[in-house]
Amino acid sequence: MKEEKKESPIGVLWGWGKLYHGKFIGSIILAVLGVACQMVPYFCVAHIVTLMLSGEQDFSSYMTACIVALCGYLGKVVFANLSTVISHAATYYTLRDLRENITEKLARVPMGTILDTPSGQYKTTIVDRVEGMEPTFAHLIPEMTANVLVPIVIVVYLLILDWRMALLSLVTLVVGLVVMSAGMKNYPVKWEGAVKAGKQMADAIVEYIGGIEVVKAFSQSAGSYKKYSDAVNYNANYYVDWMRENQKTMSAYNAILPSVLICVLPCGFVFWLSGSLELSTFLSIVIFSLGLVGPIIAAFTFTDDLAVLGTNVEEISQLLNAEELNHKDTPVKLADTSISLGHVYFSYDGETEVLHDVSLTIRPGTMTALVGPSGSGKSTVAKLIAGYWDVTSGSITLGGYELKDIPLDEIADQISYVSQDNYLFNRSIRENIRMGKPGATDEEVEQAAKQSGCDAFIRKLDNGYDTVVGSAGSHLSGGERQRIAIARAMLKNAPVVILDEATAYIDPENEALVQKAISALTVGKTLIVIAHRLSTITGADNIVVVKDGTIHAQGTHEKLLETFPLYRDMWQAHIGAKDQM
Repeated sequence: MKEEKKESPIGVLWGWGKLYHGKFIGSIILAVLGVACQMVPYFCVAHIVTLMLSGEQDFSSYMTACIVALCGYLGKVVFANLSTVISHAATYYTLRDLRENITEKLARVPMGTILDTPSGQYKTTIVDRVEGMEPTFAHLIPEMTANVLVPIVIVVYLLILDWRMALLSLVTLVVGLVVMSAGMKNYPVKWEGAVKAGKQMADAIVEYIGGIEVVKAFSQSAGSYKKYSDAVNYNANYYVDWMRENQKTMSAYNAILPSVLICVLPCGFVFWLSGSLELSTFLSIVIFSLGLVGPIIAAFTFTDDLAVLGTNVEEISQLLNAEELNHKDTPVKLADTSISLGHVYFSYDGETEVLHDVSLTIRPGTMTALVGPSGSGKSTVAKLIAGYWDVTSGSITLGGYELKDIPLDEIADQISYVSQDNYLFNRSIRENIRMGKPGATDEEVEQAAKQSGCDAFIRKLDNGYDTVVGSAGSHLSGGERQRIAIARAMLKNAPVVILDEATAYIDPENEALVQKAISALTVGKTLIVIAHRLSTITGADNIVVVKDGTIHAQGTHEKLLETFPLYRDMWQAHIGAKDQM
């Protein structure tokens, strides 16, 4: 079987900027015009030298050459700056689209893919790796074109003047390239190590900051800080060692490449003395050979960008090409909110199976409670219903359609999912609640807050509903964050509501209020509740006992107490715990 040819990093990069190819091409054309103007002063200086050697006395001839040289310089500045402005505009639009595509992609990949990836890695990819594309997009495309074109034009002109001198002007260039290639031989491997060190540092920083409260509470700062400091020091030392390793090679390269006159001057004198090279030609070649060095050095400044381009493109591409949830895009009309699981098997990593042959029917408008020991698979069942993952085998239907036949955004509209650890954005309380229904009025937001039992504490805050909750809601208590999350779900008013330990952080004096609000606002809805406190779900239409990834029993509270020992033991343990409180 013929192996599929892998697209080059430059090709992938060019594809990402497809919408802005016109701007990039315009930038290249302007860069080429800038190159043409950049060559004009060299020709003018060579012309002036020729006039001087010929004994020209007319000052206007020299002035004309100077004016033309000045026009060439100004043209180079104008065209080069216009090229840069256009390329940067196209670049930042491209990077914006790339970041939007990545975030949209994350909404389509299985939740397990996101949960198994450290958040620091996503930050590195979306911020650092994408930002690393900027020099390549904005500068490499137009400026590399110009910096490569200038030497080519100069070499062609030198060949026309004298082929021997043209070859001599390239000697230090060739030697410099050989030296540089020796230093760059291990660059891809070294850069891959640098990327790995950067990821470890980002993950350690995120972990340390995220757990700072626990670190301080248990006086673990020394041990916890060591992992953070080790990662930071390793990252710094890696770059120091790498630069030290390349220092001699790069110093030699920087010394050799500009030394073009080492060969041009002595050999030119020999040719001139022998009569095989005219003085005016000799001096012109000296001028043009000096003009050969600057663009080449400028072009080589992009070698670092080209060397790391493959790693950056591959990392971003892996995220963009990650396996997605298998859902169709064609809208469907659901008959009702009935939910059915048929012989569902599921594993997070494709190897360790956590659900085994789970079958369950949830009737519209009923309350179904999932109970069982920790790690039994209750939350996994709920998240599969919410479309967070695709089942490994079997099927899940909603309103008569398999989930894979329902678009993801339509599933999101049908289901409100409230977990025990909901995330609040660093915005006002009002805006966090309004996320449940973006077009909701202030009155609707406040009404949802009242019904979820959080209006009273919100109004006691200094800025009321306009209080900013801090990063991840850090300015609020766990119970307060939970009630705001419930208010957000209530405002969404989805026909299916999943509460995954939603009252876990609610204090006893407010739990009854929240339970009453949930009962009132879920009337007529299909409600799925996961709870450890069995007293909160005794009124459920169907209680499903999950253990070791399978359904062991289901029925009403009274029926399970009579017929199923595990549930009876769980109930007795719960009642005993309540009596001891």
